Amino acid sequence: MAAPMKYFYELTVSSSPHDHGPNTTQTIMRDVLIALTPALIGSVFFFGFRALLVTMVSAAACVFFEWGYRKLMKLDSTVYDLSAVVTGVLLAYVCPVTIPYWCIIIGDFFAIVVVKQLFGGIGKNFMNPALAARAFLFSWPVIMNTWVKPGLNNWAGLLSTADAVTAATPLAAMHTGKLPDASVLDLFLGNVGGCLGETSALLLLIGGAYLLIRKVISLRIPLAFIGTVAVLAFLFPQGNDRLTWMAMQVLGGGVMLGAIFMATDYVTSPVTKWGQVLFGVGCGLITVVIRYFGAYNEGVSYAILVMNACVVLLDKVGRPVKFGAPKKEAAK
Repeated sequence: MAAPMKYFYELTVSSSPHDHGPNTTQTIMRDVLIALTPALIGSVFFFGFRALLVTMVSAAACVFFEWGYRKLMKLDSTVYDLSAVVTGVLLAYVCPVTIPYWCIIIGDFFAIVVVKQLFGGIGKNFMNPALAARAFLFSWPVIMNTWVKPGLNNWAGLLSTADAVTAATPLAAMHTGKLPDASVLDLFLGNVGGCLGETSALLLLIGGAYLLIRKVISLRIPLAFIGTVAVLAFLFPQGNDRLTWMAMQVLGGGVMLGAIFMATDYVTSPVTKWGQVLFGVGCGLITVVIRYFGAYNEGVSYAILVMNACVVLLDKVGRPVKFGAPKKEAAK
């Protein structure tokens, strides 16, 4: 009698969870890019088409560096997940529109190769690549602190920005304890000097609303971040009208961009609910401390980077109890 036929099945064994959903890295990054589009349109309106070109160069350079590194190291290509594009766009958003193209390309290399790929690629970097690159680019402080006055008659040139009229940002005035010449409405709409993608709180809020509707982010980190800045600014107005000072501290600089698009990065933020709340509070607290007492008038980038380094500790807060574990073991 012939031996019974044996059936062999090829099974893929992986760690839990095994539940599947429609979201992938690519779809999430695509939603982030869509949410960032209103701010890009606003930056072109306020600063000219150079804002669009700087953003495109930055995104393209990030894609090239990621492709090149993984090709060189004989690793699977990950450029199709769009994470490199998001990094390039975000880095452009936190730089002045006058930044030379060679300078932002150096920042792109630092973000993708040094911060992201050398740590293993997406999901393994411990700090936000775009913000780490921005901090690195302050090796050229004059370049990173040259701001232009927004307006159709003062658009920065595509190749040369020599004719652009420079202007101080609202945070420069507030750093001295004074209210800026701009109104709260100017800060809300974006009609002020600053980084090309962070000036319009309105357009950033529109993008944030899209991410909330798509369930890409939750409100915990943004509310904790913005709320902490608002409360501290209200309590310590430095001799100014409390409500006006609070509004300008929240709307000015990179609070909105950082709270909605940077601090909510899946890789470099906590996964537990209370950890996310504490993360947002910490970002807001450090931002205000740097703005009030630091030599530099903006603290959002450095606040998020500092809190990125604390994520491993914050994830211990609110960690769910192991199912079926004894009380003593669950408490560890």
